[in-house]
Amino acid sequence: MLELTKTQTTDEFVEIRLRGVPSDKAGLVKEAIEKILNLAGIPVEDTEEDDGRLYSIEQVFPDFHVGHALRGLRSREELTQKQLAEMIGVKPSHISEMENGKRPIGKAMAKRLAKALRTDYKVFL
Repeated sequence: MLELTKTQTTDEFVEIRLRGVPSDKAGLVKEAIEKILNLAGIPVEDTEEDDGRLYSIEQVFPDFHVGHALRGLRSREELTQKQLAEMIGVKPSHISEMENGKRPIGKAMAKRLAKALRTDYKVFL
């Protein structure tokens, strides 16, 4: 399982590490992150230090909710809200409300979304 950690190194910068990435995918994940940082004009520093502190995703991203994952997966599949809504049999406004954290995603809905978006339903719970 992917585990996101954060260590405060200065008042201006935060060090982010990923653990639990499958070894055969580690290079791809590292390359993708480096490309994102390069696009943002941020130099990449590769270190192997580990102070052992772990942070939950809620601590690192306090404004994160499952709607962000829904939006990202929908975008990955190149679907509009309307197209996804038609696939799973709901109103497009329901997709919008779920993406904006205004509508909860129950287990049954998570399974419908997961099937349409080719992912595990637990992503939405």
